[in-house]
Amino acid sequence: MFQLTRSVTWQALKDLQAKTTDDRISDYFTADPQRFDKMSLRVGGLFLDYSKHLISDAVLDKLLELADHSALVQRRAQMFSGDIINVTENRPVLHTALRNLGEGPLMVDGQDVMPEINSTREQIRRFSDEVRSGEWKGYSGQRIKDVVNIGIGGSDLGPNMACRALLKYRHSELNFHFVSNVDGTHIQKVLSRLDPATTLFIVSTKTFSTQETLLNAKTARRWFLETAGPDADVGAHFVAASTNRKAAMEFGIREENVFEFWAWVGGRYSMWSSIGLPIALAIGFEGFIEMLEGAYEMDQHFLTAPNAANMPVLMALIGIWYINFQGAETQAIVPYDQALHQLPAFLQQLDMESNGKSVDIFGRPVDYKTGPIVWGQTGSNGQHAFFQLLHQGTRYVPIDFIASLKPEPGFEDHHFALLTNMLAQANAFMEGSQQGSDLDPYSCPGNRPSSTLLLDELTPKNLGALLALYEHKVFVQGVIWNINSFDQWGVQLGKRIAGEISSRIDAHSQDFDTSTQGLLQLVRAHFPDHGPARQEVPAPESGKPRGKRRKASS
Repeated sequence: MFQLTRSVTWQALKDLQAKTTDDRISDYFTADPQRFDKMSLRVGGLFLDYSKHLISDAVLDKLLELADHSALVQRRAQMFSGDIINVTENRPVLHTALRNLGEGPLMVDGQDVMPEINSTREQIRRFSDEVRSGEWKGYSGQRIKDVVNIGIGGSDLGPNMACRALLKYRHSELNFHFVSNVDGTHIQKVLSRLDPATTLFIVSTKTFSTQETLLNAKTARRWFLETAGPDADVGAHFVAASTNRKAAMEFGIREENVFEFWAWVGGRYSMWSSIGLPIALAIGFEGFIEMLEGAYEMDQHFLTAPNAANMPVLMALIGIWYINFQGAETQAIVPYDQALHQLPAFLQQLDMESNGKSVDIFGRPVDYKTGPIVWGQTGSNGQHAFFQLLHQGTRYVPIDFIASLKPEPGFEDHHFALLTNMLAQANAFMEGSQQGSDLDPYSCPGNRPSSTLLLDELTPKNLGALLALYEHKVFVQGVIWNINSFDQWGVQLGKRIAGEISSRIDAHSQDFDTSTQGLLQLVRAHFPDHGPARQEVPAPESGKPRGKRRKASS
C-alpha cells in the first residue's frame, strides 16, 4: 500500500527542508539574477511571480517530482471527461463542463451533457436580457429595479463576490442584494429598503431544502404577499436556481423560471452554473460568457501545460511545501483591490471545504497535514491591522498578493499608491529590517514568503481565469494528498444535528449532552411555542401564482 510520507520524494523534501532551514530568500536572488524571469509565468491576462518563496531550485525540482509521481494526470483527465472522482458520493465532478466552450460532446453515463448545459445557458440569456431591458414586468407592470439573491455557501459567496468585483460593469438601473445569514436582521434590513412591485427574488439552493435559504425565502415570500397584497403575482417576482424543480414549483415559482443545474455541480463550484444568474443579471449575459471564457482558458492551460510551467500546479506545490514541510498552518489572501474585498471569503470556502479532510479517498486516516486555514482582507486595510503579526509575529504565514494593473480613470494616483504599497510590503516581508544583524530586538526578521498575482485589468474574463486558477490549485493539492476534495461531510453533520435539535427540543432533548440540554432550556424560555408563532402565508397551489398572471417570459 502506497504511503505518501514514506515515498522517496517526500523523504527527499524533508531532507531539503532541514538543509535549507537557514536559507534566506534574498540570497537566492543574489545567487541567481535571473530568478524573477525563471519563477514568473503569464497565462492570458494573469501574471504570477512566485520568486519570493523560500524555495531553492533543488526544492522546486523535488516538488515537481512529487506532482509527476502522483495521480494528477489520471485524475485531471477523469475530472474533465466526466468520470466519477467524487468517490464517496459516487458522482463525477464537472464544473469545468459548465464553462466548456469546445465543439465536441461530453459524455456522462453514456449521455452528452452539453445540450442540457447549452439549453440552460440560453435560458439564462433570455431571462437576463428580459430583466435588464425592462421587458420583464412585476405584478404592477413596473420594471425590476432590485434583485435579491437568497442562498448560502456556494450559492451566495461566488455570485456575491463576482457581482461586487465587477461593479463597474453592473447595469445602471439594477441594485443587487445578497441574503445568506439566517439571522432575521439580515433579511429584515434588506427588505426594509425594497418595493415589492419592483423586486425580483432568486432562491438559490441546490436541493431546495437548505434550512437557512428556505427560511429566508419563506420570509421574503411572506413579506411580498403582505406588502403587495395576497393577489400579487408571486411568479413574476420569484425565480429559482435548483436541481429540485418540483419543490421550487410548490414554493410558487413557475416551472419555466426554475433554472436547472445538476448533482455533479458542487456548491462551491456552482457560480459557473445557473447559480451565476445574478452575475448575468448584473453584468449582462455577454459578460457572464466572458467569465466562462476566462475560466475555460485557464482550464486549457491546466490541461496542457507541463507541470514546470503550469500555474495551478506550481501554486499547489508551493502550498504543499509550506503546509507539509515548513509548518505553516494558514494562507493569507491579500487583494490590493477594493473590488476584490470578498475574494478571501470565497477562497476560504473553496479551499477549506474542499481540502479540510483527515482521511484519504479510501477512508484511511492521513499522517500529514492537508488544507490550510485561509483568511485575509484587502491589503491597504490589512497593513494597519494584521500585517504587524505577519512581519514580526511568531506565526509563519505565506501570502498571496493580488492586484489589477489598470487604474480607474481619474484615480491614477490612488492606484499607483496602492500598487507601490503592495510591492513594498512584498519586498519588506522578504527582506525584513535586520540587514543581516540580529542585535536589534525590535527588527523584523524578514524571510516571509509571498506570491504576487497581477491581473492586466479586472475584467469578467480575467476574474474567471483567476477563480479557475484557485479551483485547480486546490484540486492538485487534493490529488497529491490523496483526499476527496469534493465532498463535505463536516458540513452535512452540522446540518443534521441542527435539524435534530430543532425537531427534538422538547421530548428528546435529554438525548443530548448536559451542556446542550442546559443551553436548550435557555433558548426554550424565549420561544414558548418553539418557533415563530406567526403563521406562514401558504404558497400558491401547484406552483401557480395568485391573481392575474402577467406575461413575463417568452
